[in-house]
Amino acid sequence: MMETINATESKPRDVQVLPIGAETTLMRSRTWDRLRFEIEYALQRGTTANSYLIQADKIALIDPPGESFTESFLAALKQRLDLKKLDYVILGHINPNRLVTLNALLKLAPQITIICSNPGAKSLRSLFESTYPETLQQQALEIAVMRGEETLDLGQGHHLQFIPTPSPRWSDALCTYDPQTSILFTDKFFGAHVCSDQVLDEGWTTIGEDRRYYFDCLMAPHARAVETALDKLTDFPTRLYATGHGPLVRYSLIEITQSYRHWCEQQKSQETSVALIYASAYGNTATLAQAIARGITKADVAVESINCEVATPEEIREAIEKSAGFIMGSPTLGGHAPTPVQTALGLVLSTATKTKLAGVFGSYGWSGEAIDLIESKFRDAGYKFGFETIRVKFKPTDVTLKYCEEAGTDFAQALKKAKRARTSRQPVGDSQAARTEQAVGRLIGSLCIVTAKQGELKSAMLADWVSQATFTPPGLTIAVAKDRAIESLMHSGDKFVLNILEEGKHLGLMKHFLKPFGPGEDRFAGVDTQETNNGCPILSDSLAYLECTVENRLECGDHWLVYGVVKNGKVLHAEGVTAIHHRKSGTHY
Repeated sequence: MMETINATESKPRDVQVLPIGAETTLMRSRTWDRLRFEIEYALQRGTTANSYLIQADKIALIDPPGESFTESFLAALKQRLDLKKLDYVILGHINPNRLVTLNALLKLAPQITIICSNPGAKSLRSLFESTYPETLQQQALEIAVMRGEETLDLGQGHHLQFIPTPSPRWSDALCTYDPQTSILFTDKFFGAHVCSDQVLDEGWTTIGEDRRYYFDCLMAPHARAVETALDKLTDFPTRLYATGHGPLVRYSLIEITQSYRHWCEQQKSQETSVALIYASAYGNTATLAQAIARGITKADVAVESINCEVATPEEIREAIEKSAGFIMGSPTLGGHAPTPVQTALGLVLSTATKTKLAGVFGSYGWSGEAIDLIESKFRDAGYKFGFETIRVKFKPTDVTLKYCEEAGTDFAQALKKAKRARTSRQPVGDSQAARTEQAVGRLIGSLCIVTAKQGELKSAMLADWVSQATFTPPGLTIAVAKDRAIESLMHSGDKFVLNILEEGKHLGLMKHFLKPFGPGEDRFAGVDTQETNNGCPILSDSLAYLECTVENRLECGDHWLVYGVVKNGKVLHAEGVTAIHHRKSGTHY
């Protein structure tokens, strides 16, 4: 039986409590708000932080949530359990956000033993020393390290097994398997940032987009590590994936596992790759790296993400040698780059040829010497840069992350352009391919400008692959290239406006929106606009406009086919005629 425990009247957060197996309870902290500025939350569907309680002869708590839920979670936990009887806390990964809950829990239950991986144990001790030294003065941290061979017997058949699943982003990652219930506690794997009353994944196709976006943001830059983890996890006979976020996976076990393998293979099969090398002290630089990686993968270029704090010199060299470009990121600690970054910088300078494209980014608190050092070393060595160096003070905002994403896309597009320039192009004769290309080019469409806005983020693109799709409700489809900046603002539930251009008055707007825009550049500078009911810009010189909401989208090769339902519209110039675009080839716009 499920019960829901509210946090406080002022916070729209609660904890769902539900038995999911013998002596095993789900404690699901929920919020419909976006928790923090990280790109994996960009769809703004809320999230859940899933924790699990196994109450056998011994009692274990798996994956307590971060500080956003500390108060409500501990209140719910105390209703279920005398905390003095809690024996173990098992951590799938360590981060500063989770430390707040751990510290509060240790004050209430100082007897607990923390179960984690060896990298997790090192990180945990370091974080407590820097953040909560008073806790260490009062008590010793009891930590049991699991390297993969050890097990934990809780009694009543709950003989837990542990599976290290490290990646550059989470070098300490650890999954847990309970053979008594056949539940695999997957931490970061197979999740989605969505919040609802639904606990399991029945009707799972409705969250397919959320699952894919979660993978693209968190897993795609570590495709090789994810594949290695999948090989380990599929060795265990499992009836339920107990995920760290979103619905638990019961009905789509095979499908989500196959999808992860397929998406990993898509990343590995890309002809061009980028080595993304970074270290992160407080998570901010890692967040920037994640946004840049997202922008690169959108452009169908692979990313090999390297955390230089845990990677070997051989791994760094190999990634640099096989990549077409490299990007380095660093925090600034005490006016310097961390030692692992300095070591990686030396490896880059000695390994990367001068034909490779470079990029630099980083975060800092009071100064940014590490970023300046890397940039100057690359400039002195003669490397060309794929984007202007990114410097972020303190925590990145939504606007900053969108800038990083666009910078990553520009970097990838520059690599692809350079590759095309190096490839000699043979003249095309009257082949069947050429004839087909010409025939496809005879498809025509209305010239339109798609505009979208979310908070402080605004974007636009020129489009002529537009078609009415339905009468009831009135709907249309737009083909949006995966590497378009506006793509991230056109997911299910998002709002946009289709501005239809007028023949004879379209050239100015067409030229404006055809030009390349730099990351973060205002697409609407110098353009006369108004705001619609849905908050997106109307171009005042357009023939007509349609206010739309994205209902669905379908992945189609190098584009997303976006289906939008028309909510409102108006013809601005009744005597005008729609501008159309004639092409001679079906291989370009």
